[in-house]
Amino acid sequence: MRVGIGYDVHQLVEERPLILGGVEIPHYFGLLGHSDADVLTHAVMDAILGALGEGDIGKHFPDTAQKFKDISSLILLEQVNTLMQDKGYKIGNIDCTIVAQKPKLAPFIDQMRIKLSEILGCETQQINIKATTTERLGFEGLEQGISSQAIVLLINK
Repeated sequence: MRVGIGYDVHQLVEERPLILGGVEIPHYFGLLGHSDADVLTHAVMDAILGALGEGDIGKHFPDTAQKFKDISSLILLEQVNTLMQDKGYKIGNIDCTIVAQKPKLAPFIDQMRIKLSEILGCETQQINIKATTTERLGFEGLEQGISSQAIVLLINK
């Protein structure tokens, strides 16, 4: 068994889609980044890479590489999943928290769990996603950005 933790944050801006867990969420702001800036999927990838002792997503998918410009983070997650499987591991469980003042994310959480579980080859019940606000405190509370944290337990196949 191996455990990893991941964290990601991106700035909210106009004229970008808001994508979390591979799901496009209707909102007047989206996340700024080299890829689709999906903070949830990025945190999950960093947690898996950390558990594997393989660094972070910046090492594997640098924001200086044009081939990753505007790429779906789900495509990157597929590559991380292949690495995880090649090293002899599979998902035990994942627990995530998204920190955002707006929009309300509860209606989209099941869709996120389904998308992530399909790519990671695990049951939806092995992935837990929570959403919280900061009661208008900090950059998330001021709607300047969204952050996400994830912890993963990997088990031997």
